[in-house]
Amino acid sequence: MNKSQKNDTHMNISSNFDGGKIEVIDAANPQNIQLSIPNDTNSEFFQWFHFRLMGAMEESVKMRITNAGKASYPEGYEGYQTVASYDRENWFRVPSNYDGKELIIEHTPLYNSVYYAYFAPYTYDQHLNLVHQAQMSPECELVSIGKTVEGKDIDMLIVGEADETKKSIWVIARQHPGEPMAEWFMQGLIDRLLDQDDPVSRSLLNKAVFYLVPNMNIDGSIAGNLRVNTKGFNYNREWAEPSIENSPEVFHVRNLMDEYGCDLNLDIHGDETLPYNFISGIEGIPSFDERLKKLTEKFIGSWIDLCPDFQDTHSYPKNEPGTGNLAICSKHIGERYKCLSLTIEMPFKDNNDLPDPEYGWSPERSILLGESVLQPIYQVVNHLR
Repeated sequence: MNKSQKNDTHMNISSNFDGGKIEVIDAANPQNIQLSIPNDTNSEFFQWFHFRLMGAMEESVKMRITNAGKASYPEGYEGYQTVASYDRENWFRVPSNYDGKELIIEHTPLYNSVYYAYFAPYTYDQHLNLVHQAQMSPECELVSIGKTVEGKDIDMLIVGEADETKKSIWVIARQHPGEPMAEWFMQGLIDRLLDQDDPVSRSLLNKAVFYLVPNMNIDGSIAGNLRVNTKGFNYNREWAEPSIENSPEVFHVRNLMDEYGCDLNLDIHGDETLPYNFISGIEGIPSFDERLKKLTEKFIGSWIDLCPDFQDTHSYPKNEPGTGNLAICSKHIGERYKCLSLTIEMPFKDNNDLPDPEYGWSPERSILLGESVLQPIYQVVNHLR
């Protein structure tokens, strides 16, 4: 392509696609592109962005997200590097700087079209591929447990043959739709659990049935929301009183937990601020006792021993006894079923214990962490009741 052809290409920014989120204020000057992040649907939350830049091949661009300092978690942009992709498969980090007000992204695209996002997206098509490939395993059944607010199927995978001697293990992800690392994690967990040559997976399925919901908030994911569904409800605050009108995913999952039982629950999330993988536990629930304390310690300790990407030095402050918010998923379930129930958090930034300047925390590392979690589950499965 000669120079004149390149200059004829019109530069534009769009987000009208699955998971897209940005508002263009001014894109006339490549060195001063001004953008803002719209609010989540029917909500004050905002943080997630995902957009496509066309027509800037081999041109230095400087993009300013002008309202970053007013985002839901502005400290999430401190030390953060934006992800970019030319093929929507390989996502790499590009230089970004947060000055307390704006997130400034600087990049010279090598191709005519490039995507930028807060984290590597996990699209609805990818979700459908994941659950439909999983159902091809003889160990796995794909069921719809209800409909989302917008009428989409709520997909659940049941892995293993149930009987009264087996434990019931639940793993749900992406209650907060703008945390796609959670579904990458689920991909790793599901692939390993269905590997009939894996001795850990085979042993677990002799002892437990897994109920897996890879995306608890499909509507919000497609809308490009960070925290809520399209009616503006934050599912991780809905567990005490879920409703079929406002939080159907939570309503149906909790009903099925009542029906099938719950001996272990893992709720998979991403954290904007902390550059580590960690667990938030249930120390604050009324039923937290020596048995649950030992189970928590065994789960965390065995995962640390196995996986250097996991740690427990950096985490949220532990709740004082009796002060846990029982509307939050892991705490509600821990109290409701007197079971081990944990929130797993992954970073948007990087894992500072094992940093990767080119990719940061990535889909690939999320997948591997999801695979690795079967090991601590295996360590505690005999002790869950």
